[in-house]
Amino acid sequence: MIFRRKIYKKLENWKEDTKGSKALFIEGARRIGKSTIVEAFAEKEYKSYIIIDFNDASEAVKDAFVNYLQDLDTFFMILSTEYRTVLYPGESVLIFDEIQQFPKARQSIKRLVKDGRFHYIETGSLVSIRENVQDITIPSEERRIKMYPMDFEEFCWAMGEESMSQYIRRCFEEGKPLTEQFHRKAMLLYRQYLVVGGMPQSVVAYLGNGRSFQKADEEKRDILALYRDDIMKIEAKYQSRVLSIFDQIPAFLSQHEKRVILSDIEVGASFSKFNDTFFWLDNSMIANECFNCTDPNVGLALNEDRTYLKCYMGDTGLLVSHAFTEAEIETEDLYRQLILGRLSVNEGMIFENAVMQALVCSGYTPFFYTHYNAEKHRNDIEIDFLISNKSKTRYRIYPIEVKSTEKYSIHSLEKFMEKFRERIGQAYVIDTKNYRRKDDVVYIPAYMTMCL
Repeated sequence: MIFRRKIYKKLENWKEDTKGSKALFIEGARRIGKSTIVEAFAEKEYKSYIIIDFNDASEAVKDAFVNYLQDLDTFFMILSTEYRTVLYPGESVLIFDEIQQFPKARQSIKRLVKDGRFHYIETGSLVSIRENVQDITIPSEERRIKMYPMDFEEFCWAMGEESMSQYIRRCFEEGKPLTEQFHRKAMLLYRQYLVVGGMPQSVVAYLGNGRSFQKADEEKRDILALYRDDIMKIEAKYQSRVLSIFDQIPAFLSQHEKRVILSDIEVGASFSKFNDTFFWLDNSMIANECFNCTDPNVGLALNEDRTYLKCYMGDTGLLVSHAFTEAEIETEDLYRQLILGRLSVNEGMIFENAVMQALVCSGYTPFFYTHYNAEKHRNDIEIDFLISNKSKTRYRIYPIEVKSTEKYSIHSLEKFMEKFRERIGQAYVIDTKNYRRKDDVVYIPAYMTMCL
């Protein structure tokens, strides 16, 4: 089952814009559908293609990269023979899949692109980890793009609800609520997305088994096991720390402030000691990191505090399976509670993770903000997310608060707006209710996050 993905348009743009003058490098976590969409693109847009999966490439293929790059006629002959595929100059594409497994192939891109006979697409994960780049020169002839799990809109397409996603976007653009009937339907669809997630294998299992949450959960647990296996292969000096952070992501997010507390992991731990840990998690794209911005001014990243961070799962469906055991899900009927909006515990972390995922998928680098009140000895302002328009001349920040319950206050947001009013473009509250505007705040239902 091949799903419609937004990245397909980027593939089309790359082919049209570069005409083979640059290879395309698609980076993303394992099992998000990189290989599937690239092969579908190659099959439709080219006369022929070869896909080399470096997880199981033959020795003859690897030997060609080592010994025949100075003789490209022989190099292409070997590949064409090995894969029983005729290559046509200007009309064929070579796909280097899971290229982190064989960095020599990545280094070859410079020579291959210069040769100009064919187009090249690379896919991989962990592409900046020291072990994968230490012995090669990174080619400048690459255009790099990131791919993420399916977002809510892509999930709608997979569910046959394209008209619903179009209606949601239209209502957001026009600044009006959905009809109540469609709002309820959209929230039900969104809650299914929270449970199933955006990993294509999980969506396939859900749709192919009569919308079975259990089958989707089985696929997600297989993916989580795969991620743990990847962690066990990294350098021993920080392997245990990566595993500790990965295992405790649900615990961190279930706390009020949702921050990573290193003292819960290791006595006397410092963030400098965990640099490699967070770099690995970020580079693997298994997790999404969010840092504190101490002064929301021009360029949020200029005022980030990297010792104060939150760590979200890259896919919310994986978070649900990561947070609860199979027994908990079955005995406590957790999926039913979440679908019906009756999950009183942990629903906040699930919604916040989903918002973070949506913002990252939309190209944002979100930050959060806290203000400590020395007189009260506590934080008196806490903003879940800050994004910006990145403009150099009309810079604006957009504070976002996430609320999963029906009743709540927005005191922190109001204080933040008063403190930074001149810098704010628009303030948002994301909750479970229909679209509305009150004073200077726009309230949007969670399924509209994709429209920001």
